[in-house]
Amino acid sequence: MERLVLVTFSLLIFASVAAADYVRPKPRQALQFPWKQKSSYSQPEQVHISLAGDKHMRVSWVTNDKSSPSFVEYGTSPGKYSFLGQGESTSYSYIFYRSGKIHHTVIGPLEADTVYYYRCGGGGPEFHLKTPPAAFPVTFAVAGDLGQTGWTKSTLDHIDRCKYAVHLLPGDLSYADYMQHKWDSFGELVQPLASVRPWMVTQGNHEKESIPFVVDEFVSYNSRWKMPYEESGSKSNLYYSFEVSGVHVIMLGSYTDYDRSSDQYNWLKADLSKVDREKTPWLIVLFHVPWYNSNDAHQREGDGMMAEMEPLLYASGVDIVFTGHVHAYERTKRVNNGKSDPCGPIHITIGDGGNREGLARKYKDPSPEWSVFREASFGHGELNMVNSTHAHWTWHRNDDDEPTRSDEVWLTSLVSSGCWTQKKWHKELRTMLMGP
Repeated sequence: MERLVLVTFSLLIFASVAAADYVRPKPRQALQFPWKQKSSYSQPEQVHISLAGDKHMRVSWVTNDKSSPSFVEYGTSPGKYSFLGQGESTSYSYIFYRSGKIHHTVIGPLEADTVYYYRCGGGGPEFHLKTPPAAFPVTFAVAGDLGQTGWTKSTLDHIDRCKYAVHLLPGDLSYADYMQHKWDSFGELVQPLASVRPWMVTQGNHEKESIPFVVDEFVSYNSRWKMPYEESGSKSNLYYSFEVSGVHVIMLGSYTDYDRSSDQYNWLKADLSKVDREKTPWLIVLFHVPWYNSNDAHQREGDGMMAEMEPLLYASGVDIVFTGHVHAYERTKRVNNGKSDPCGPIHITIGDGGNREGLARKYKDPSPEWSVFREASFGHGELNMVNSTHAHWTWHRNDDDEPTRSDEVWLTSLVSSGCWTQKKWHKELRTMLMGP
Protein backbone atom coordinates (compact mmCIF):
# COMPACT_ATOMS: atom_id res chain seq x y z
CA MET A 1 0.00 0.00 0.00
CA GLU A 2 1.39 3.34 -1.04
CA ARG A 3 1.68 6.09 1.50
CA LEU A 4 2.25 9.71 0.73
CA VAL A 5 3.36 11.86 3.63
CA LEU A 6 2.11 15.38 3.07
CA VAL A 7 4.19 17.86 5.03
CA THR A 8 2.67 21.10 6.29
CA PHE A 9 4.68 24.25 6.54
CA SER A 10 4.82 26.63 9.47
CA LEU A 11 3.00 29.77 8.41
CA LEU A 12 4.71 32.89 9.66
CA ILE A 13 2.71 35.96 10.61
CA PHE A 14 2.53 38.56 7.89
CA ALA A 15 0.53 41.75 8.20
CA SER A 16 -0.42 43.45 4.95
CA VAL A 17 -1.84 46.92 4.70
CA ALA A 18 -5.32 45.49 4.20
CA ALA A 19 -5.09 42.77 6.85
CA ALA A 20 -3.05 44.28 9.66
CA ASP A 21 -4.99 42.59 12.46
CA TYR A 22 -4.80 39.05 11.15
CA VAL A 23 -3.03 36.56 13.45
CA ARG A 24 -1.59 33.48 11.75
CA PRO A 25 -2.88 30.13 13.08
CA LYS A 26 -0.35 27.76 14.63
CA PRO A 27 1.51 25.21 12.47
CA ARG A 28 -0.12 21.80 11.98
CA GLN A 29 1.21 18.32 12.30
CA ALA A 30 2.11 16.55 9.05
CA LEU A 31 -0.83 14.72 7.49
CA GLN A 32 -0.82 11.24 5.97
CA PHE A 33 -3.02 10.12 3.10
CA PRO A 34 -2.88 6.34 2.65
CA TRP A 35 -4.22 5.38 -0.74
CA LYS A 36 -6.41 2.28 -0.89
CA GLN A 37 -5.01 -0.72 -2.70
CA LYS A 38 -6.77 -1.13 -6.03
CA SER A 39 -8.80 -4.30 -6.35
CA SER A 40 -8.06 -4.69 -10.04
CA TYR A 41 -4.93 -4.15 -12.14
CA SER A 42 -7.08 -2.42 -14.77
CA GLN A 43 -9.04 -0.23 -12.34
CA PRO A 44 -8.99 3.47 -13.31
CA GLU A 45 -6.90 5.80 -11.17
CA GLN A 46 -6.26 9.55 -11.14
CA VAL A 47 -9.54 10.32 -12.91
CA HIS A 48 -10.03 13.94 -13.95
CA ILE A 49 -12.15 15.77 -16.49
CA SER A 50 -11.69 18.89 -18.62
CA LEU A 51 -13.70 20.85 -21.17
CA ALA A 52 -13.08 19.71 -24.74
CA GLY A 53 -14.89 22.02 -27.11
CA ASP A 54 -18.55 22.92 -27.35
CA LYS A 55 -20.73 20.57 -25.25
CA HIS A 56 -17.94 18.02 -24.81
CA MET A 57 -15.76 16.80 -21.93
CA ARG A 58 -12.49 14.94 -21.90
CA VAL A 59 -12.19 12.17 -19.31
CA SER A 60 -8.60 11.25 -18.39
CA TRP A 61 -7.39 8.38 -16.23
CA VAL A 62 -4.49 5.97 -15.67
CA THR A 63 -4.39 2.17 -15.51
CA ASN A 64 -1.53 -0.18 -14.71
CA ASP A 65 -2.90 -2.65 -17.22
CA LYS A 66 -1.41 -1.77 -20.60
CA SER A 67 -4.20 -3.63 -22.40
CA SER A 68 -7.01 -1.72 -20.69
CA PRO A 69 -9.35 -0.08 -23.27
CA SER A 70 -9.80 3.69 -23.63
CA PHE A 71 -13.56 4.05 -23.70
CA VAL A 72 -16.08 5.74 -21.39
CA GLU A 73 -19.66 4.64 -20.85
CA TYR A 74 -21.98 7.37 -19.61
CA GLY A 75 -25.59 8.35 -19.06
CA THR A 76 -27.89 10.51 -16.93
CA SER A 77 -28.94 7.76 -14.50
CA PRO A 78 -26.75 5.79 -12.07
CA GLY A 79 -25.70 2.44 -13.51
CA LYS A 80 -27.41 3.10 -16.85
CA TYR A 81 -25.01 4.00 -19.64
CA SER A 82 -26.78 5.05 -22.81
CA PHE A 83 -23.71 6.45 -24.54
CA LEU A 84 -20.16 5.37 -25.33
CA GLY A 85 -17.09 7.47 -26.11
CA GLN A 86 -13.97 6.00 -27.69
CA GLY A 87 -10.63 7.60 -26.91
CA GLU A 88 -6.87 7.35 -27.14
CA SER A 89 -4.00 6.48 -24.83
CA THR A 90 -0.38 7.31 -24.28
CA SER A 91 2.45 6.61 -21.84
CA TYR A 92 5.91 7.93 -21.17
CA SER A 93 9.25 6.98 -19.66
CA TYR A 94 11.33 9.16 -17.37
CA ILE A 95 14.75 7.69 -16.59
CA PHE A 96 13.81 4.56 -14.57
CA TYR A 97 10.16 5.47 -14.19
CA ARG A 98 7.51 4.00 -16.51
CA SER A 99 4.06 5.55 -16.41
CA GLY A 100 0.88 3.56 -16.49
CA LYS A 101 -1.37 3.69 -19.54
CA ILE A 102 -2.79 7.21 -19.69
CA HIS A 103 -6.23 7.40 -21.29
CA HIS A 104 -7.99 10.44 -22.78
CA THR A 105 -11.56 10.05 -24.04
CA VAL A 106 -13.88 12.83 -25.23
CA ILE A 107 -17.57 12.37 -24.48
CA GLY A 108 -20.56 14.30 -25.77
CA PRO A 109 -22.46 16.20 -26.91
CA LEU A 110 -23.63 16.81 -23.34
CA GLU A 111 -26.54 18.82 -22.01
CA ALA A 112 -25.70 21.91 -19.96
CA ASP A 113 -26.09 21.97 -16.18
CA THR A 114 -26.66 18.21 -16.08
CA VAL A 115 -25.29 15.40 -13.94
CA TYR A 116 -23.83 12.46 -15.90
CA TYR A 117 -22.71 9.11 -14.47
CA TYR A 118 -19.75 7.45 -16.12
CA ARG A 119 -17.42 4.48 -15.99
CA CYS A 120 -13.91 4.27 -17.44
CA GLY A 121 -12.67 1.30 -19.46
CA GLY A 122 -15.67 -0.93 -18.81
CA GLY A 123 -14.89 -1.56 -15.14
CA GLY A 124 -14.11 -0.07 -11.79
CA PRO A 125 -16.22 2.37 -9.80
CA GLU A 126 -18.89 4.67 -11.18
CA PHE A 127 -18.08 8.38 -11.23
CA HIS A 128 -20.31 11.36 -11.82
CA LEU A 129 -19.75 14.81 -13.28
CA LYS A 130 -21.78 17.95 -13.68
CA THR A 131 -21.60 20.07 -16.82
CA PRO A 132 -21.42 23.88 -16.57
CA PRO A 133 -24.56 25.96 -17.13
CA ALA A 134 -25.29 27.29 -20.60
CA ALA A 135 -25.65 30.88 -19.40
CA PHE A 136 -25.02 33.14 -16.42
CA PRO A 137 -24.61 32.89 -13.51
CA VAL A 138 -21.53 30.67 -13.40
CA THR A 139 -18.83 30.32 -10.72
CA PHE A 140 -15.14 29.51 -11.15
CA ALA A 141 -12.89 28.22 -8.37
CA VAL A 142 -9.33 29.56 -8.73
CA ALA A 143 -6.18 28.28 -7.04
CA GLY A 144 -2.61 27.88 -8.26
CA ASP A 145 0.64 26.35 -7.00
CA LEU A 146 -1.14 23.49 -5.27
CA GLY A 147 1.43 20.84 -4.42
CA GLN A 148 0.72 18.05 -1.95
CA THR A 149 0.85 19.29 1.63
CA GLY A 150 -1.57 19.54 4.50
CA TRP A 151 -2.40 23.07 3.38
CA THR A 152 -3.13 21.70 -0.11
CA LYS A 153 -5.65 19.34 1.43
CA SER A 154 -7.18 22.25 3.34
CA THR A 155 -7.48 24.29 0.15
CA LEU A 156 -9.11 21.41 -1.71
CA ASP A 157 -11.55 20.81 1.13
CA HIS A 158 -12.56 24.47 1.04
CA ILE A 159 -12.97 24.45 -2.74
CA ASP A 160 -15.14 21.36 -2.43
CA ARG A 161 -17.61 23.40 -0.36
CA CYS A 162 -17.86 25.99 -3.12
CA LYS A 163 -20.67 25.63 -5.66
CA TYR A 164 -18.40 26.07 -8.65
CA ALA A 165 -18.68 24.90 -12.25
CA VAL A 166 -15.03 24.96 -13.39
CA HIS A 167 -11.67 25.02 -11.60
CA LEU A 168 -9.00 27.33 -13.04
CA LEU A 169 -5.37 26.57 -12.15
CA PRO A 170 -2.63 28.98 -13.34
CA GLY A 171 0.28 26.54 -13.15
CA ASP A 172 2.35 24.43 -10.73
CA LEU A 173 0.21 21.39 -10.10
CA SER A 174 1.92 18.44 -8.41
CA TYR A 175 5.39 19.76 -7.45
CA ALA A 176 6.68 16.38 -8.55
CA ASP A 177 9.98 18.02 -9.54
CA TYR A 178 11.43 15.00 -11.37
CA MET A 179 10.02 12.47 -8.85
CA GLN A 180 7.44 10.96 -11.17
CA HIS A 181 5.53 8.92 -8.59
CA LYS A 182 4.40 12.26 -7.15
CA TRP A 183 2.41 12.86 -10.32
CA ASP A 184 0.55 9.66 -9.47
CA SER A 185 -0.09 10.69 -5.86
CA PHE A 186 -1.23 14.14 -7.00
CA GLY A 187 -3.71 12.55 -9.39
CA GLU A 188 -5.14 10.51 -6.52
CA LEU A 189 -5.23 13.54 -4.23
CA VAL A 190 -7.30 15.69 -6.60
CA GLN A 191 -9.48 12.92 -8.06
CA PRO A 192 -12.43 13.49 -5.66
CA LEU A 193 -12.79 17.03 -7.06
CA ALA A 194 -11.29 16.74 -10.54
CA SER A 195 -13.48 13.79 -11.53
CA VAL A 196 -16.64 15.78 -10.79
CA ARG A 197 -15.93 19.29 -12.13
CA PRO A 198 -13.65 20.19 -15.06
CA TRP A 199 -10.15 21.31 -14.13
CA MET A 200 -8.61 23.70 -16.66
CA VAL A 201 -4.88 24.12 -16.08
CA THR A 202 -1.83 25.73 -17.58
CA GLN A 203 1.83 25.02 -16.95
CA GLY A 204 4.22 26.51 -14.40
CA ASN A 205 7.95 26.18 -13.87
CA HIS A 206 7.49 23.01 -11.79
CA GLU A 207 5.99 21.26 -14.82
CA LYS A 208 9.12 21.69 -16.98
CA GLU A 209 11.13 18.76 -15.54
CA SER A 210 13.53 18.72 -18.48
CA ILE A 211 16.88 16.89 -18.46
CA PRO A 212 19.11 18.08 -21.33
CA PHE A 213 19.63 15.45 -24.02
CA VAL A 214 17.54 12.95 -22.01
CA VAL A 215 14.02 14.22 -21.29
CA ASP A 216 12.15 16.99 -23.08
CA GLU A 217 10.25 19.72 -21.26
CA PHE A 218 6.69 19.10 -20.03
CA VAL A 219 6.62 15.39 -20.96
CA SER A 220 4.81 14.39 -17.77
CA TYR A 221 2.44 17.36 -17.81
CA ASN A 222 1.50 17.02 -21.48
CA SER A 223 0.97 13.28 -21.18
CA ARG A 224 -1.27 13.46 -18.12
CA TRP A 225 -3.13 16.77 -18.39
CA LYS A 226 -4.34 17.10 -21.96
CA MET A 227 -6.24 20.34 -22.48
CA PRO A 228 -8.40 21.45 -25.48
CA TYR A 229 -5.56 22.97 -27.49
CA GLU A 230 -6.51 21.22 -30.72
CA GLU A 231 -10.14 22.20 -30.27
CA SER A 232 -9.06 25.87 -30.01
CA GLY A 233 -6.70 25.87 -32.99
CA SER A 234 -3.46 25.76 -30.98
CA LYS A 235 -0.39 23.72 -31.88
CA SER A 236 0.60 23.20 -28.24
CA ASN A 237 -0.94 21.90 -25.02
CA LEU A 238 0.83 24.83 -23.32
CA TYR A 239 -1.66 27.43 -24.58
CA TYR A 240 -5.30 27.18 -25.58
CA SER A 241 -8.73 28.70 -25.00
CA PHE A 242 -12.27 27.63 -24.20
CA GLU A 243 -15.69 29.14 -23.64
CA VAL A 244 -18.16 28.47 -20.88
CA SER A 245 -21.43 30.21 -19.98
CA GLY A 246 -20.67 33.59 -21.54
CA VAL A 247 -16.96 33.66 -20.64
CA HIS A 248 -14.02 33.29 -23.02
CA VAL A 249 -10.97 31.98 -21.14
CA ILE A 250 -7.43 32.02 -22.56
CA MET A 251 -4.65 29.95 -21.01
CA LEU A 252 -1.16 31.13 -21.96
CA GLY A 253 2.31 29.64 -21.46
CA SER A 254 4.93 31.56 -19.51
CA TYR A 255 7.51 28.91 -20.39
CA THR A 256 7.14 28.63 -24.14
CA ASP A 257 8.06 31.21 -26.78
CA TYR A 258 5.90 34.34 -26.64
CA ASP A 259 7.72 36.88 -28.83
CA ARG A 260 5.90 38.38 -31.81
CA SER A 261 7.26 35.79 -34.23
CA SER A 262 6.27 32.84 -32.03
CA ASP A 263 3.45 30.37 -32.63
CA GLN A 264 1.92 31.31 -29.28
CA TYR A 265 1.78 35.02 -30.08
CA ASN A 266 0.26 34.45 -33.48
CA TRP A 267 -2.23 31.96 -32.08
CA LEU A 268 -3.22 34.52 -29.41
CA LYS A 269 -3.84 37.17 -32.07
CA ALA A 270 -5.99 34.77 -34.05
CA ASP A 271 -7.92 33.64 -30.98
CA LEU A 272 -8.62 37.19 -29.81
CA SER A 273 -9.82 38.17 -33.28
CA LYS A 274 -12.51 35.46 -33.08
CA VAL A 275 -13.91 36.45 -29.68
CA ASP A 276 -17.54 37.55 -29.92
CA ARG A 277 -18.15 39.88 -26.99
CA GLU A 278 -21.90 39.66 -27.45
CA LYS A 279 -21.73 35.89 -26.98
CA THR A 280 -18.94 35.99 -24.38
CA PRO A 281 -18.94 39.46 -22.78
CA TRP A 282 -16.30 38.42 -20.23
CA LEU A 283 -12.69 37.78 -21.27
CA ILE A 284 -10.29 36.14 -18.78
CA VAL A 285 -6.62 35.21 -19.22
CA LEU A 286 -4.44 32.91 -17.12
CA PHE A 287 -0.69 32.27 -17.12
CA HIS A 288 1.87 31.45 -14.46
CA VAL A 289 4.36 34.30 -13.98
CA PRO A 290 2.75 37.57 -12.81
CA TRP A 291 3.31 40.86 -14.60
CA TYR A 292 2.16 43.02 -11.69
CA ASN A 293 3.79 41.86 -8.47
CA SER A 294 4.77 43.89 -5.38
CA ASN A 295 6.12 40.85 -3.55
CA ASP A 296 9.89 40.49 -3.22
CA ALA A 297 9.64 37.03 -4.78
CA HIS A 298 10.07 36.58 -8.56
CA GLN A 299 10.44 40.27 -9.28
CA ARG A 300 10.44 41.22 -12.98
CA GLU A 301 10.40 37.60 -14.20
CA GLY A 302 7.33 38.33 -16.33
CA ASP A 303 8.67 41.52 -17.94
CA GLY A 304 9.57 39.91 -21.27
CA MET A 305 6.16 38.32 -21.78
CA MET A 306 4.46 41.49 -20.58
CA ALA A 307 6.32 43.62 -23.13
CA GLU A 308 5.21 41.36 -25.97
CA MET A 309 1.65 40.48 -25.01
CA GLU A 310 0.21 43.18 -22.77
CA PRO A 311 -0.69 45.47 -25.70
CA LEU A 312 -2.74 42.61 -27.22
CA LEU A 313 -4.62 41.96 -24.00
CA TYR A 314 -5.28 45.65 -23.44
CA ALA A 315 -6.50 46.28 -26.96
CA SER A 316 -8.82 43.28 -26.70
CA GLY A 317 -10.44 44.43 -23.48
CA VAL A 318 -9.35 41.59 -21.19
CA ASP A 319 -11.26 41.88 -17.90
CA ILE A 320 -9.20 39.77 -15.49
CA VAL A 321 -5.74 38.16 -15.50
CA PHE A 322 -4.98 35.33 -13.06
CA THR A 323 -1.40 34.25 -12.33
CA GLY A 324 0.49 32.11 -9.81
CA HIS A 325 4.22 31.58 -9.14
CA VAL A 326 4.41 33.99 -6.20
CA HIS A 327 3.25 32.07 -3.13
CA ALA A 328 0.93 34.73 -1.83
CA TYR A 329 -2.19 36.65 -2.84
CA GLU A 330 -2.41 40.07 -4.48
CA ARG A 331 -5.12 42.01 -6.34
CA THR A 332 -4.50 45.12 -8.39
CA LYS A 333 -6.59 47.95 -9.72
CA ARG A 334 -7.31 47.92 -13.45
CA VAL A 335 -3.84 48.41 -14.92
CA ASN A 336 -1.87 48.75 -18.13
CA ASN A 337 1.70 49.70 -19.02
CA GLY A 338 2.82 49.64 -15.40
CA LYS A 339 0.21 51.98 -13.96
CA SER A 340 -3.48 52.25 -13.13
CA ASP A 341 -5.75 52.41 -16.15
CA PRO A 342 -9.56 52.17 -15.93
CA CYS A 343 -9.64 50.33 -19.26
CA GLY A 344 -7.07 47.67 -18.37
CA PRO A 345 -7.55 44.27 -16.73
CA ILE A 346 -7.43 43.53 -13.02
CA HIS A 347 -4.46 41.28 -12.22
CA ILE A 348 -4.82 38.70 -9.44
CA THR A 349 -1.87 36.65 -8.20
CA ILE A 350 -3.11 33.49 -6.52
CA GLY A 351 -0.13 31.15 -6.19
CA ASP A 352 -1.20 30.24 -2.67
CA GLY A 353 -2.78 26.80 -3.03
CA GLY A 354 -0.58 25.05 -0.44
CA ASN A 355 2.75 24.15 -2.04
CA ARG A 356 5.68 22.68 -0.09
CA GLU A 357 7.95 25.71 -0.61
CA GLY A 358 5.93 27.84 1.81
CA LEU A 359 4.75 31.43 1.56
CA ALA A 360 6.42 34.48 0.05
CA ARG A 361 6.12 36.78 3.06
CA LYS A 362 7.97 39.94 2.05
CA TYR A 363 6.38 42.76 0.06
CA LYS A 364 7.74 46.00 -1.34
CA ASP A 365 7.26 48.96 0.96
CA PRO A 366 5.57 51.26 0.20
CA SER A 367 2.94 49.43 -1.80
CA PRO A 368 2.66 50.49 -5.48
CA GLU A 369 -0.30 52.73 -6.27
CA TRP A 370 -1.84 49.96 -8.39
CA SER A 371 -1.87 47.32 -5.62
CA VAL A 372 -5.19 47.10 -3.75
CA PHE A 373 -4.85 44.05 -1.47
CA ARG A 374 -1.96 41.73 -0.70
CA GLU A 375 -1.43 39.00 1.89
CA ALA A 376 0.87 36.00 2.33
CA SER A 377 -1.58 33.23 3.20
CA PHE A 378 -2.70 29.98 1.62
CA GLY A 379 -6.20 30.01 0.16
CA HIS A 380 -8.39 29.99 -2.95
CA GLY A 381 -10.60 32.35 -4.93
CA GLU A 382 -14.17 32.21 -6.20
CA LEU A 383 -15.29 34.19 -9.25
CA ASN A 384 -19.05 34.40 -9.63
CA MET A 385 -20.04 35.75 -13.05
CA VAL A 386 -23.49 37.03 -12.12
CA ASN A 387 -24.48 38.30 -15.56
CA SER A 388 -23.00 39.91 -18.67
CA THR A 389 -22.06 43.10 -16.82
CA HIS A 390 -21.25 42.20 -13.20
CA ALA A 391 -19.10 39.65 -11.37
CA HIS A 392 -18.23 39.09 -7.72
CA TRP A 393 -14.69 38.04 -6.73
CA THR A 394 -13.83 36.70 -3.27
CA TRP A 395 -10.56 35.37 -1.88
CA HIS A 396 -10.72 32.93 1.03
CA ARG A 397 -7.68 32.39 3.21
CA ASN A 398 -7.20 29.01 4.88
CA ASP A 399 -7.85 30.07 8.47
CA ASP A 400 -7.44 26.86 10.49
CA ASP A 401 -10.18 24.59 9.11
CA GLU A 402 -12.47 27.36 7.87
CA PRO A 403 -12.23 29.25 4.56
CA THR A 404 -12.26 32.89 5.71
CA ARG A 405 -13.38 35.48 3.18
CA SER A 406 -10.58 38.04 3.30
CA ASP A 407 -10.89 40.05 0.10
CA GLU A 408 -13.82 40.74 -2.17
CA VAL A 409 -14.78 43.13 -4.93
CA TRP A 410 -17.60 43.63 -7.43
CA LEU A 411 -16.40 43.91 -11.03
CA THR A 412 -18.01 45.52 -14.06
CA SER A 413 -17.19 44.08 -17.47
CA LEU A 414 -15.26 46.31 -19.84
CA VAL A 415 -17.72 45.69 -22.67
CA SER A 416 -20.39 47.43 -20.59
CA SER A 417 -18.10 50.36 -19.78
CA GLY A 418 -17.24 53.49 -21.66
CA CYS A 419 -13.87 51.98 -22.56
CA TRP A 420 -15.33 49.45 -24.98
CA THR A 421 -17.64 51.90 -26.71
CA GLN A 422 -14.84 54.30 -27.59
CA LYS A 423 -14.11 54.34 -31.32
CA LYS A 424 -10.41 54.76 -30.49
CA TRP A 425 -10.39 51.36 -28.76
CA HIS A 426 -12.01 49.60 -31.70
CA LYS A 427 -9.44 51.12 -34.07
CA GLU A 428 -6.59 50.08 -31.76
CA LEU A 429 -7.96 46.54 -31.58
CA ARG A 430 -8.25 46.21 -35.34
CA THR A 431 -4.69 47.52 -35.75
CA MET A 432 -3.25 45.12 -33.17
CA LEU A 433 -5.03 42.03 -34.48
CA MET A 434 -5.16 42.59 -38.22
CA GLY A 435 -2.72 45.40 -38.98
CA PRO A 436 -3.39 49.00 -40.11
